[in-house]
Amino acid sequence: MKRQIEIFTANCPVCDPVVKMVKELSCDSCKITTYNLVEQCDDKSCLTKMQEYGVKRIPAVAVDGKLLECCTNNGISKEKLIESGIGKAS
Repeated sequence: MKRQIEIFTANCPVCDPVVKMVKELSCDSCKITTYNLVEQCDDKSCLTKMQEYGVKRIPAVAVDGKLLECCTNNGISKEKLIESGIGKAS
């Protein structure tokens, strides 16, 4: 059975090395799908998968339908911005 690897990218200087590394590490049992979120995809399935997996930042990698733990950061939130002092006068 092939391992399904999905990479979410924006084809940026931060994402490109991750895509390259995943491809270099993959084996014959790996099927890699790369989703360029800047271009999106014709049927918008990449956006659906992004929401389904809870992708909050890119690059992100999912294996066999599950977002890797290293990619599960909650991303930027209004609460975290306020906690950091943004919007408050010094």
